[in-house]
Parts: sequence; structure tokens; C-alpha cells
Amino acid sequence: MAKNLTQQLIERHLLSGRMQAGEAIQLKIDQTLCQDATGTMVMLEFEALGVAQVNAELSAQYVDHNLIQADFKNADDHLFLQSAARKWGLWFSRPGNGISHAVHMACFGVPGKTLLGSDSHTCAGGSLGMLAMGAGGLQVALAMAGMPYSLTMPEVVGVEVTGKLPPWVSAKDVILEMLRRYDVKGGVNKIFEYYGPGLENLTAMDRHVIANMGQEMGATASVFPADHNVRAFLCQQGRADDFTELQAEEGATYDHHDSLDLSRIEPLIACPSSPGKVVTVREVAGRPIYQSYIGSSANPGLRDFVVPARMVDGRRVPEQVSLDINPSTRQLLEEISRSGDLNRLLQAGARLHQTGCNGCIGMGQAPASGRISLRTVPRNFPGRSGTKEDKVYLCSPETATAGALTGKITDPRDMDMDYPVFSEPEKLPDMRPLLQPPRDLSQEIPVAIELIKGPNIQPLPEFEPLPDKISGPILLKTGNNVSTDEILPAGTDILPLRSNIPAISHYTFSRIDDTFYKRAKQLDGDSFVIGGENYGQGSSREHAAIAPRYLGVRAVIAVSMARIHRRNLINFGIVPLLFQKAEDLARLNQGDSLAVENFPGQLQQGREIDVRLADGKTLQVTHDMSEEEVATVLAGGLINQVRKQI
Repeated sequence: MAKNLTQQLIERHLLSGRMQAGEAIQLKIDQTLCQDATGTMVMLEFEALGVAQVNAELSAQYVDHNLIQADFKNADDHLFLQSAARKWGLWFSRPGNGISHAVHMACFGVPGKTLLGSDSHTCAGGSLGMLAMGAGGLQVALAMAGMPYSLTMPEVVGVEVTGKLPPWVSAKDVILEMLRRYDVKGGVNKIFEYYGPGLENLTAMDRHVIANMGQEMGATASVFPADHNVRAFLCQQGRADDFTELQAEEGATYDHHDSLDLSRIEPLIACPSSPGKVVTVREVAGRPIYQSYIGSSANPGLRDFVVPARMVDGRRVPEQVSLDINPSTRQLLEEISRSGDLNRLLQAGARLHQTGCNGCIGMGQAPASGRISLRTVPRNFPGRSGTKEDKVYLCSPETATAGALTGKITDPRDMDMDYPVFSEPEKLPDMRPLLQPPRDLSQEIPVAIELIKGPNIQPLPEFEPLPDKISGPILLKTGNNVSTDEILPAGTDILPLRSNIPAISHYTFSRIDDTFYKRAKQLDGDSFVIGGENYGQGSSREHAAIAPRYLGVRAVIAVSMARIHRRNLINFGIVPLLFQKAEDLARLNQGDSLAVENFPGQLQQGREIDVRLADGKTLQVTHDMSEEEVATVLAGGLINQVRKQI
């Protein structure tokens, strides 16, 4: 039977299980990616595993999130990550080199490889014909050690792409159109594979934009063929030898089908505070803005900066508007400096920020209270910008620039100017010399290399196995689409504590209920959290599982859960349970007491779990864990389980 490209990639890396949707499978991982907001935990976990060195083909550690050095914490952690990379054999990208996904794509992306990253937007690598996925840090640490990656075989959605994008419409509008169709949970346990004649008109960096934000639909991955556009990108980076042509076999089928006619897409925008609240720009045009922000992992390409630069050439932004420019890589910054496009932006009144993630993760550039910020970033969850009462809209660089020039949300088609012409240069500066390569394993003994640990780096908490009985109150009841940004926020005050679980746990659920930490500490016992649909969407940060577990949460019962967070709960011994009927959510209230007896036995015997309520009645919930996942929660987490195996 003819295979689509996703099936080919999975088959080449399949270690166990069957390629049948819903089946538990294990994959060999070729490459791993870590960034600093999650990487410190990954390195502590790798240390806890007791493995001598990295056993993946290639592993890379980037510093791109925590760049503000307001005190010692971030600087100390950068040194820790650099020493860990040297000790265990990773590539290291220091602060200022750029956003991990863009740098990895330029330096290391190879068609046909698997890539697992401790950042949910690792899926951007699918733009090069890779099977690229985000995961919790502990699973990335295991992949670094050479162990397989376990997941549920996803369904594959084939998206046939036709036509050509009209002027003033770009790749960001394409993925916003997909979000308009699927919302933030329509892609859960699915891989989106794009094919068709329209891909002729989408460059590798255009595809990066689409693959990156596939995560916002909840997708496991997005896959593009490796064709002449991918070859052109690799040649541009001086890596022509890494190209291999890959595409779906003729006659291949998919579990689901969709189609995209690029010529029919118009400028779109996601309204606060969800990437799924997509409307046309003209529906919200005229609303005054405070900030226009260009550059992120979602729009990291050269054209995403050159087109805005040509739009503002000879013009100035109004006094009330802050035009923020966030270069994605040193390579890009060098190129727009050489071409004069950086000067065009600066002369228009733009503010230039350092190369990295910055305001996308709430690290600076927070907008004014209640004022609109147009951003080319992938997410606009409540408060993620760093401002509690934010109004962040997600849009294309063209729409963001049109808004910057007019001072209000504006459809770029309504601007009195010609659409700037842009062509990718044939060559760009090689970034690999800027990275610290892995040490020569034959020259140094790993144990002789000291890990540099500042006072902010604390050991991982140890969690005991699941006891026979769990009883305690519902410490928090949440609504639908709760993100990991709301479970454990980011920002300038919180992210520097990422390697210190006791300290960062103070902020657990603080965006939803700032009394949670105090109530959990007063309880000093087991508790439950109740959620609605798509619980734990968004970032892969495993702190959103570790901190609740540290504070005594032993089970989460929700209507449905996001893929990465669900697995993070399992990895740290929190049992993910599901309501059999959505209406059962209404039977439970915050403060109610719950109990589960013979918890290990029930998990091992079947899917149904009996939960005893305070009134003596029983609520039957279910779980969808594999045997391996059940064994993990019974052991109290994946570290406990793997230690036994090692």
C-alpha cells in the first residue's frame, strides 16, 4: 500500500507498536533540542539518570528565552547549561545567537530525521521534511540518553495545498486559516501533512511559520515534503549535502482530508486571548493600538523583517505606537544590517531588541494595561505578554506593520502602497561557527568536567510511588482551554526560577487563583484538580506538572487534555483522569472531598476508576493510559521507573 510521508517517517524510526491510529508506539529519535527555559530541568534530569554522555545523533542546547540578566539567576544558569553541554556532548548556542527553532533549522535540520524538543514549537522542524515534535523535558532527557520516545500513533490529516497567495497575504494567514477551522484542540493526536501544487509557492521559511503554529491546534506534528524549495534553503545555509528528496508515495491515503486554496486566503487575525479566535482583519479594523511587535519563532524568516522594512521606508510610526523589532537570529540581523533594511526600520522609529524570544514569553516588551498589541508571535494566552490585562492579537508581519503605520488595526490591502517585492538570497552567513561544538569524546573523561551550579539550581524533588488510597479536597476547579501559561506562568519574575522547584511553585495557578499555593501548603496533603476541555494546552513546560505535584496534587480529572501536558503529568506521578460524560464536571465543586481506594489496582485492572464523593456516592471516571504509562504513574514518575531499569 502506498504510504504518505508521515507514515514513511514513522516506519523508518518505529521501534515497537503498529502504525495504526490510537496504538502505543515507540520511535527512535535522531536529534534533540532544548532551550534554556526548559533545558535546565532537562539537564538536571539527565544528571539524575546517571548516563555518562548523549547517545542521540545530535543534541543541541540553546539559550534564547531567559536573556534578561536583572540579577545572577539567568547568568548562572547560562553557565550551568554551557558546562552541561560540554560534559555530556551537546552543541551549545550562547545568548544572542537566536531563537532555537530558527537556528536549529539553519544549522542542523535534515530531511527524514526525527527531532524531539523540550519546547512545544519544535514542530517547526517539519518544514524541512522532518518528524519534529515537542515533548516534556524528561522525555527529551531520555531521548538524549538514546532511549525511545513513546507516544500514541496519531491520525494523519492530509491537507492539499493549491493556488498562490495574493499580495498582502503570507504564511501567517495560512496557519490562522487552519486555526479558524480547527481551533486550539482540533488537532489533538493528529499530524497534519501538507502536499499539493500550491507548495511550489511556499518557501521553507513560509512552511516554518505554518509548522510552528500547528502546535496551537494541538497537533502532534506538521509535515511538509522535502522538495526543491527545501533544497534551496539548505543550499542557502551551505548544507546542500544534507538534502534528500522526500514526498508522499503516489496513491497514498490519509485518515482525514482537507484542502487549502492559497489564492482565497485573506489577512486574518487572532483576537484576545486565544490563537483560535480568528477573524478577518477587516472585522476588527479601526481599533487603536499601542504596540506592534515583529519577530518570533512563529515568524523568524528574513522576509518577515524585510517586507515590514520596505513598508515603513520613508515613513514614521505615530508617537503613540511602539514598533518592536525582535531579530530571530544573528544571521538575520547581519543580513538586514548589510541590506539597509535595519536602517529603514530604525529611521521609521522602531525599537531594536536583542536576538531571542523576548516578549513572546513575557521577557520584556510587555504592553500597557488594556492596550492592544499586534504581535507576530504564536500565542496570546491571558497574561502571557507580561501584562495581566493584556489585549494581544496575533497577525502577519504585513498586518502588524500596517497597524504600526496607521496607529490602528488595518488590513494591509487598504494601505496606499505597492506590496514589497522580496526574493530569498542564494547564500547567507553560516551560523555554525557561532555555536560551541560537542567535546571530543575521545579526549576528555565526562566525570572530569565540573557542572557549574549557581545557588538558584536546586536538586529535583523526589516523589514517592502512588499509594493504595488517595483522598483530599478539590483544591482548584478550572474552565476550558486552561494553558500551561496559566498553570505555571512565565515572565521576568518567574522564569528565572525554572531550576528551583520549591521557589517557582509559589506561582502555581497564580493566574487563575493566587491563593492556590497558600492553600496547598496549609493542606500539606494530597489533593485533586478539576479541569474542562483541552486542559494544559500550549507550552511544553513540565514545571506545570512538577510544581503541582510538589504541592500535593495527585490526580487531575478533566474533560480532555492536551497531549504534551498529559504526558508531563504522567512523567511526574500525577494521574490524568477523564470524565466519562462532560456533564459530570458539574457534579464537582472546588472544596469537595474526593477519595480513590485501591488506586493502583483499579489502574491496572481496566479503564474505569471509581471516585468516592463526599456524600458517599461514586463517580466513575476513566483513563486512556497505556501499560507503560500506568507503570510510570505507579512508580511515582518516569525518573523512578527509569532508575530501576538502569
